Amino acid sequence: MFGYVRPVRGELKCKDFDLYRATYCGLCRAMRRRCGLLAPLLLNYDFTFLALLLAPEEGSFTPCLGRCHANPLLRQPMCQDSQALDLAAEESVILAWWKLRDSVADEGFFKGLPARLLSLLLRGAYRRAAESRPEFDRAVREQLERLSGLERDKCPSLDRPADAFAQLLQAAAPATGEAGRDRPVRLLLYHLGRWIYLLDARDDLERDKASGAYNPLVYRYGPEGDDEALALTLDQSLALMRSAYAMLEPGCRGPVLENVLYLGLPLVQRAVFEGSWDRIKKQKIWRTDR
Repeated sequence: MFGYVRPVRGELKCKDFDLYRATYCGLCRAMRRRCGLLAPLLLNYDFTFLALLLAPEEGSFTPCLGRCHANPLLRQPMCQDSQALDLAAEESVILAWWKLRDSVADEGFFKGLPARLLSLLLRGAYRRAAESRPEFDRAVREQLERLSGLERDKCPSLDRPADAFAQLLQAAAPATGEAGRDRPVRLLLYHLGRWIYLLDARDDLERDKASGAYNPLVYRYGPEGDDEALALTLDQSLALMRSAYAMLEPGCRGPVLENVLYLGLPLVQRAVFEGSWDRIKKQKIWRTDR
């Protein structure tokens, strides 16, 4: 997955970092429990944010101890099992699997072999997740097919392909019946999806030019792109995410979500524009003293 949606570690208080890590580890456990032993291979920061966003409002959180998937001899503080973790776990598997299948279709037989092999290994995990979340599975399939059609047509618009991915991510928040919560959450996820798609296009710009792959920035602005114009539309999506977030009451998870929205996303955006993202994305955000 993309990995763009992450907090800035140095700006989190210890208790907030502990909450984030407990959510990350809890998501890993939920993926293993709901989708099988291989599913945690797909664990990422992006869906950790989703789990935090969809969790019910709480004044404080109480972690439990669970065995680490990577090291079963180690017991880690984890968020307790919840509907938000289960949803994020299953939806992350569904989206990752369809992205793999999309890569297989786009890259041809030999270049697509790694994605083909991984998708076969994860087919059982995908089937479990899709059976539990059929609406999201259908939304991902439909929007990726729509996106593939726009790419085949060399669509010169930024908004149309970005809208397809934005609607895909928006579907990750099923309706709860609480209009005061559903609407801002879906609006936030829509603009987060739009931001991810356009930033990923900027991140892939040089590689896509070299390979001849479709990139909306090339067809909209020309081979060199236009960072100034792109920054304006990305900043607009950031502002709309924050406006939507302001309508929510996230409880104890507020400081972590705000860190991501106000610090993490702008930092990643700058890193992509400056060319330092490939180095930064490999860095772990965990403490080194554990």
